Parts: sequence; C-alpha cells; structure tokens
Amino acid sequence: MSDTTTNTAEKLTTSDGKPLKASLAKALRRQKMRALLLIAPLLLFVLISFAAPIVDMLFRSVQNEIVPETLPRTVTVLESWDESSGEIPSDVVFSALRDDLVIAAERKRHTRLGSRLNYEMTGMSSLFRKTGRRVDDFGEIFTEQFENLNEAWVEPATWVSLMASEDWVAAQSKWAAAGDDAVPQPAFVLSEAAKQALPRTADIYSGFADVIRTEDGDSPTQEEPWNPVYAALYDDLIENPDAASSYSGAMAELLLTAAEAVPSFEALTAREEFIDADEDWGSLAVWQTLDRYSGRYTDGYYLAALDAQRTADGIEMVPEGQRIYLLLFMRTLILSVVITCSCLLLGYPVAFLLSHLPLRSANLLMILVLLPFWTSLLVRTSAWKVLLQQQGVINDMLVFIGLVSDDGRLALINNATGTVIAMTHILLPFMILPLYSVMKTISPTYVRAAKSLGATDWTAFWRIYFRSLCRGSARVLFWSSSCRSATTSRPNLSAVPPVSSSRTGSPTTSRVP
Repeated sequence: MSDTTTNTAEKLTTSDGKPLKASLAKALRRQKMRALLLIAPLLLFVLISFAAPIVDMLFRSVQNEIVPETLPRTVTVLESWDESSGEIPSDVVFSALRDDLVIAAERKRHTRLGSRLNYEMTGMSSLFRKTGRRVDDFGEIFTEQFENLNEAWVEPATWVSLMASEDWVAAQSKWAAAGDDAVPQPAFVLSEAAKQALPRTADIYSGFADVIRTEDGDSPTQEEPWNPVYAALYDDLIENPDAASSYSGAMAELLLTAAEAVPSFEALTAREEFIDADEDWGSLAVWQTLDRYSGRYTDGYYLAALDAQRTADGIEMVPEGQRIYLLLFMRTLILSVVITCSCLLLGYPVAFLLSHLPLRSANLLMILVLLPFWTSLLVRTSAWKVLLQQQGVINDMLVFIGLVSDDGRLALINNATGTVIAMTHILLPFMILPLYSVMKTISPTYVRAAKSLGATDWTAFWRIYFRSLCRGSARVLFWSSSCRSATTSRPNLSAVPPVSSSRTGSPTTSRVP
C-alpha cells in the first residue's frame, strides 16, 4: 500500500505533463519575483537617498587623499624619515616640499591642505598660507647666477630644447601653427635624456609645463621656468657633473659650462629658505603631523571625536584643557536619559487613561495630545522663553508668593533645566502615542482574570499588564531617546554655557548637546 502511494505521488503531473513539484516551485519563484518587482522602486529609492549618502559619509570620515595628492613628492621621501629620531627631515625632503608647494600654490590647493592639517595641529593653515605666498621666490638666488653665467638660461626655448621630447616639440609646433584655441594643447612629454641626466629638474619642469598649460592656458615655449626649477638644476649638476654627456651640440656645451661653474655658486638650501619664510618649518611637531597624516586614509577624525590624538608614542588623550567632545557626549547621554524618563513619567498616565476611557472621551483627550503638533516649534520655544526667563511669568509668581526673593530669581534658561523642560514638552507626544497604541492591544480581560484568581491590584498590574506592555515599550523608549539625541534644532532657552577649547582658540558653543 505504501509503495503504491509513493509511486502515485511521484507520477503526479500538471495538465501539460510537467511534474507537479517543479511547476509549484516555478509558480512560487514567479510570485516572489513579482513581489520583488513591486518593491524594487521603493528599494532603489531607499538605496539612493538613504544608504548611498551614509556610505559616502562613512568613506569621507577616513578619507585623507588631499595630503598625498597635494604633496606627492614629499610623502614619498618622508617614508624614509623616522619621526622618533628627534630631528627634522633632511634637505632632500625640504626640496621635495618646495617642488610640491610651488605647484600647489599655482593651483590654489595649498590653502585647502593647510585647512585639513589645521584640524590636527593649530597653526598649520597660516603656515601653508604664509609659505605659499613666498615659495615661488625659493631658488631665486640660483636663477640670478645661472642668468649671469649665460643669458640663454632664462630663454624658454633653451628649456624646451633641454626637457621636451622631439614628438612633443613637433605636436606643439603643429598646434601653434593651427591657431585654434578650441583645440587643447598637447600634454608635455619629457625627453629620455632629461629624465636620466637631470631627474629632479625634469620632474619639476614637467609640473611647471603642466600648470602653465592647464591653469594659465599658456605654452612652456613662451614662459620662463619658476625659480625652483633653477634650484633643481643646481642640485642635479652638483650630483651629476657629467649630465652634458647625455646631450649634444649647443645644449651639451651649455650644460658643460654650467656644471663647471655651479661648485662656485653661492648656495642656499631648501631647508634654510623654508625656515627663513617661517621658523615653524624647523619645528619637529610640524613634520610629525605631516608624516602621520600622509596616507590616503586616516583615523584622525575618529580619534579627535574621542579627544584623542596619534603621537610618536601611539594614541594618547589630548591635554586636559582641550577635551570637549567626551564631555559633550556624556552630557548628551545624561540629558537624553533624563528627558526620556521625564516623558515616560508624564506620558504613561496619560496613555493609560486614553486607553481605558470611553471612545468619545478618549478622542477629546487625544485632541489635546495632538494640539502641540498644530503649533509651530518656534512659537512653543518663544512661549517657554517668556515663562522661564528671570523676568518671566514663573519667576514673577515665585517672587509674588514669597518662595524666592527678587534678587534670587531662578535661572531656568540657558542651562540644563531649560533643556529638560523644553525638550520634554516637545517630545512628550512622541511618548504618549506609541504607548497608547501598545496599551490598546492589551485586553482588559487579562487583568480581570488575574484578579478573579486571587491576585491583588498591584500583582495583576505588575505581572500581567506591565509585562504585556514591556513587549512593545522597548521601541517606544528607543524612539523617544533617538528623537531626543537626534534633535539638532534647539531653542535658545535650551542652550548650555559655552565650552572653552584651546584647540581652536575660541569657545565652542553647544546648544543642548
């Protein structure tokens, strides 16, 4: 009998001969796909308008690309420097910073870099602004000496012959002959001889040519190089006196003459020029900050939010006088708990009464609960300010009945007291309505049954009604606390006293943290 039933089940098919089990599975998949297509627009909207911005903000919280993108040469050579050595970097690092900074200053990016690093060390913004105004003069002493040696060194054509590849020269000549400004200039291309014989000069000159083309709309064939280019040429000829061997003709003779003359040049190192521009460049702390935040990703924002910082010895708390965020977080948490408890104590009896009154009376009372929603938040704020200020209605009444003296009026605004009163009033309906919705689902027969079995009023309430209420009350408390913590528009009467911070040199005001 069993075998017969099994064989019959295995042979069950649809009208078109397909197995019944496979057809049911296919129909179920089709039904799920239709349901997915129905919610797809909403899901897509949530992903674009909610999830994507959150992911983007989380990525930005660790993003630090401005440092390596603005100072690529400096970041590379800083990798070999030990910040715990107690000494500032060598002149090679200063030379790389000079080349990076002159390009950044021409592109107007050095101020953004200074603003970013100023979050980590006060004074970095002014340091980069001040140096950015003078960096194009770095190396001027070499420019003058090369010009005195041979005036050909200040001719753009000389530098094009030294640095540019033949293909770029041909493409640039063709572009210039066409005279069509709508067609972009060809990107500058270095010659192999320049890369091998004069690597530092080639690197900074390539940056110069790119800035001239993209920022100024000019051609390197018509512009004299920056002063740092001559400083780089001096460094290359000192390190490689045989650079002329990579060239021929007039360029070889020009380089050979320069290589013989540069040892007698009056020299000024990049380090000396930076420290002369601003003595802070001689500070070890400045370079440690640059080194720590030279990566593309950083934990600096999260550490700062916890009043911590990364030092040569690891993660440490900032000095006592600069710790403000943990204080604000703790104040936010405490006020959120106090306001939530206040809303619960005031809202629970109202919700209980609403859920047990007859429908007509409950509806009338519900109108009173919803009434604050019909009034602007600004109006309610102004009303509390009138009531709570030292010359307000409440203080006047207390003075009138003799509870306080006229000189001892209570301070009820611009402190935590005003915050608790105002925010409790604002958030109380958000506590009452969810509690009411949960209480309406609890049948009164549960409590009556408990009493009929001998339970006292308190036992019936605590073990039956309250426990049933707790199943749905957790989301009520979470919702009220979240509303309190997430409220960013606070009335002036709720403001707490400013918290002074030496990080920025000015007081930080927190309106109801």
